[in-house]
Amino acid sequence: MNNPDFKVDLTNCDREPIHQLGAIQPFGAMMIVTGDGLLAHHSTNLWEYCGFAEPVEQGAPVFERLGKNAARRIREAVPSLSQTDHVERLFALDLLGDGRLFDCAIHMANAGIVLELERHDPDGERAIATVRPMIARIGRAGSPQELCEMSARQLKGILGFDRVMVYKFHTDGSGEVIAEARESAIEPFLSLRYPRSDIPEQARALYLRNRFRLISDVADTPVGIEPARTTAGEPVDLSLSMLRSVSPIHIEYLKNMGVRASLSISIVIDGKLWGMFACHHYAPRRLSFGYRTLAELYSDFFSMALDGAIARQNRSRDAVGRQLHERLMSRVASGDSISDAFADISDTIDEIIPHDGTSLFIDGEYTHRGRAPGKEEFKSIVPALNTSPTSNIFAHDALPERIPAAAAFADRATGALVVPVSRSPRDYFVLWRREVKQTVTWAGNPAKPAEPGPNGDRLTPRKSFAAWQEEVAGRSQPWTASEIALAESIRVSLLEVILRITDETAMESKRAQEKQELLIAELNHRVRNILNLIRGLISQSRFETSDPEALVDLIGGRVKSLATAHDNITRENWNAASVKGLIRNEAEAYLTGQNDRIAVEGADCLVSPEAYTVLALVIHEMMTNSAKYGSLSDSSGNLSIGLEYGEYGQLTITWKERGGPPVKSPERRGFGTTIIETSIPHELGGTAQIDYNLSGVEAEFEVPERYIQPCPKGGYAEEEARDTQDAAGDGTQDDAALSLPGHVLLVEDSMIIALDVEHMLGEIGVGEVTTVATVSQALKAIEDKEPQFAILDYNLGDETSDPIARELGAREVPFVLATGYGQMADKSGELGARGILTKPYDMDELRGLFAGT
Repeated sequence: MNNPDFKVDLTNCDREPIHQLGAIQPFGAMMIVTGDGLLAHHSTNLWEYCGFAEPVEQGAPVFERLGKNAARRIREAVPSLSQTDHVERLFALDLLGDGRLFDCAIHMANAGIVLELERHDPDGERAIATVRPMIARIGRAGSPQELCEMSARQLKGILGFDRVMVYKFHTDGSGEVIAEARESAIEPFLSLRYPRSDIPEQARALYLRNRFRLISDVADTPVGIEPARTTAGEPVDLSLSMLRSVSPIHIEYLKNMGVRASLSISIVIDGKLWGMFACHHYAPRRLSFGYRTLAELYSDFFSMALDGAIARQNRSRDAVGRQLHERLMSRVASGDSISDAFADISDTIDEIIPHDGTSLFIDGEYTHRGRAPGKEEFKSIVPALNTSPTSNIFAHDALPERIPAAAAFADRATGALVVPVSRSPRDYFVLWRREVKQTVTWAGNPAKPAEPGPNGDRLTPRKSFAAWQEEVAGRSQPWTASEIALAESIRVSLLEVILRITDETAMESKRAQEKQELLIAELNHRVRNILNLIRGLISQSRFETSDPEALVDLIGGRVKSLATAHDNITRENWNAASVKGLIRNEAEAYLTGQNDRIAVEGADCLVSPEAYTVLALVIHEMMTNSAKYGSLSDSSGNLSIGLEYGEYGQLTITWKERGGPPVKSPERRGFGTTIIETSIPHELGGTAQIDYNLSGVEAEFEVPERYIQPCPKGGYAEEEARDTQDAAGDGTQDDAALSLPGHVLLVEDSMIIALDVEHMLGEIGVGEVTTVATVSQALKAIEDKEPQFAILDYNLGDETSDPIARELGAREVPFVLATGYGQMADKSGELGARGILTKPYDMDELRGLFAGT
């Protein structure tokens, strides 16, 4: 009968089988059971190998035949198998309760729970004791290459194979032996290259799932699995099996090499197959269960250590990039001519990225040095370069293979490292390398024609592994991953240098546009910081209330405060903004029409962008608390805010609440309190103090002078007067009074923005909105049904809305331009737009488009 204590959910085991040979190697045995402990499959040698008195029929409960202690240990191991591709190991298992010990590996497959059994080797357990010293030696390795060489020696010493190699995959899929430890009597394989076909794709996929493969003797006869298929008709999936047999193609491959036993251990970095340890032995060699476990554990630690060594190497490379940036900036700071500065840039970069020539293509002007194409030759490849992703570095050691027009100057340069230094039109800085005839040493001829073999014509392993040298022409010295990464890290430096030089010779009207590229890196940095800040707000705010609606309001208020602050400092590019304006915006959220309850005394000033959002969050939390619990929570209280400037220009903000309900000190210190008390000291180096007096909250904040600027004459007062006048004139605007078009064409390449604008247009009352993302889609939409009005996002990835605007103008359809960039007035006038919407825009601005039209 079924065993009620032995059940496991198998619903997540239906994976795509990778390895389906349906056989195992004979140095162990296998049984596969269902979640109820019923026998589903078994190896044909199971009963004899494990010493069962008689076989168990398929579908019968097998655990009743096991020793009680063995059954218990197996049941306890099964729950951990819920993790994908997890294998659990049990040592010294008294399987039948008769004193004979087995080691057992347990995993899940499409056929059920797989139990792999091997006779216990006490010597294998002692292998685990060697883990600590091996790992300690790993930690002392320096570069990735040193780590590989040391690890090959360690594994050979521990596992006893004749040869241990570290095999690394190249970007083209071929592999190379980069480290080797071997017996002196056998020939070296170090530096030999192996073609991609030696390890097929399905084998590489299997190496990612099951990182260990042992072949103890290529002459062994595999042991079959009965039945070979599941009840669903699928082959039994042995992808994770330690005992699984291997392809006869691979067995023939090893025999051709003269190898009798082999061991492969995957090296995985960032979820990708970086390479592997390949171990060869020229006599049969069965590695015990314990030593195999040690080898797998060592591989895991090695992969982590290699990842760390690569990271250290990258940090060192980044430091070189920073030094280069400083040297480049110092060389052009003296105001040299563009040709002199260009030569300095080339010489400086040559010290860390060797090259034979350079080209600079800026605004259609071409300058080159050394072995490089001429102007017309370079311009012939620009259209092809422009098809590569914006801002991505392009590197190739045989450019004519990618861009046929480059064959015209192949006698001077065949390799190119192309660094884009603008968006549109594209500008480039290029490093060139001349052709270098190379000799690649392969393990046999990689291009040798296929031959019929004992396993058919589909795949035949190579028979010759003698070193075979290939002469390679038409290529430069390859650009290494380190050089490409270094070029990526210095791209911003090149941008700054080239744009600075260009600024000195370009017309003043182009300066803002050219500097814009220079700000991209900083903009990306700030966007990431804002996203991290919002994530932090959400994470911390969830501890303040368990009410979902209250939590939404709490987070929404904080995010809105940040958004308003960001609008204020980006309204006129990235500039400082008024502190009184900040206070006014926060007050209006709670006291619409009752601003007389808040008195702000002292002269206004401007707060720099890096401090403005910090101050905005603090003022928001103070105003929110006052409106909920303090002087602004009823109809009688008031708030006094003072602005004072110290001897060194620092700003002191005093906060006094009076006339509200009695104040109680908070019983716990929530996230809002943390923002108030620590934001200014932590992020700005200022001070913050808050007192919960019975008569009203009092606080004092000091912002250091480096964040404070004088306010332009009349700045805040004039702005406030304008806003008051605008509110008086526009406050009564009713959607019903708008002259709305029936059909609006919306061109927007951001789906989220498009959905938001569609919603706002619908709220206003526009009946039909056609939304497209590209120029071609827009022109087709106009042809199909002419709109009555259009909103055009001007920058659409690698194209602009110019063709759409011209088509609408020809049809006399009114339109506006929407953009996140400044200084679009000239373009608006050139295209005949009715106006410009500066992103982000809201419903009130959309209403303004249709007021009085």
